[in-house]
Order: sequence, then C-alpha cells, then structure tokens
Amino acid sequence: MYLLALMFGILLLPEGKFFFSSTLTCYECIPDASGKCNETIQECPQSAQCASKRFVSYEGGLKVVDQNSKECVMVKDCGEYSINYGFSQSKVNTMCCPTALCNNELAPEPQYKPNGKQCYWCNGRTCTNTINCEENEDYCFSITGIQGQNVTTKGCVSKQSCTTRDPSWARGTPSPCCQGNLCNSAISSHIAGLVLLAPPLLYLLVTSY
Repeated sequence: MYLLALMFGILLLPEGKFFFSSTLTCYECIPDASGKCNETIQECPQSAQCASKRFVSYEGGLKVVDQNSKECVMVKDCGEYSINYGFSQSKVNTMCCPTALCNNELAPEPQYKPNGKQCYWCNGRTCTNTINCEENEDYCFSITGIQGQNVTTKGCVSKQSCTTRDPSWARGTPSPCCQGNLCNSAISSHIAGLVLLAPPLLYLLVTSY
C-alpha cells in the first residue's frame, strides 16, 4: 500500500521534478588575469559534464601561457583543440568526466608529436613556408580579413575547431579549413602578417557553452 502511494505521488510531481537530479555538481576554478582562482562547487546545466582544462600557448618556441581551469562543459567541447600558425601555437586539452566532482585532477599538457601532415603558414608578406602539423591537427586553414584588415594567416588546425559552427577564430571567413597536405595554397598574400589575437579566441571558443 505504501509503495502504491509512493508511485502515485511521483506521477503527480511536475514534469522533470523527480527525487534525483539529472544535473551534475562539479568543481569550478576559472583563473583571473593573474592566473589565480578560488575553487568552488557549481551545479552544471543539463547534458553538461565536469571538466578539467589546460590551455597552453607557444610563441617562437617559448611557452608564454600555461593555464589550468575547472568548470562545466558541453560534451561537444571535450577533447583537444589546436591551432598552429608556424610562428605560434595554441592548444586546449578539455578532459571531461560524467560523475559528480570527478574533475578534481588537473588536465595534462596536450601532446606535440608530428602527425605527418604539412600546411603552409605566413611569415611577413610570404605564405610559402611549410609547417609540420602535430597530433590532432588534421586540417590546414587560411584566414583573410581579420579585424577588418587585408591580413592572411595560414597554418594547421584540429578538426574540432573546423567543424564548430561559426568558429570564433575564423572571424567570419567562410570554410577556412581544408584536408590534404599543403591544401591551403602557397600564394603570397597582398599583406600577410602575424595575428596575435587568435590564441585567446581559441580559448574563448572552448570555454563557452
């Protein structure tokens, strides 16, 4: 009799209001401008997972950014994202897990082993230089017109970054990615230059849902 009453009570609950929540609680630690953060616990939106992230950026072979964070992310944003400009490279490793407070560990640094693929990259006014792509950088890219200027940037990029709808790093360039060695054209641009805005854009791309 008590079991029947319990079942009847559940049926009368508003839609989605059950005894067990379908959301996760995860650690959150978003660093400020100084790189420091205070770890808290937050409830994630539905369909999100807990994640530990690591954002690493290199310029001229030197590591200039190495930042860890913890937060809730959508499943589509899990994994490694990478953009390689030849003169600089940025990688984000988003390590996801589906249980409460499972993101207690820091994410490892992304890997950097060459994968056999090559793309063109721009140095000054010339875009005939080639670069060896690494790990999951399966695509080449070519972007023109960033920040309203006649600027061209080329390099290697991960598939996840290319398949994201309206990728922020592409700055409105239609279909910036291509598959195949050196598919991003060796033609010199009218004004090619360094685009230092893009690494932060990669980080913003994978830290929003």
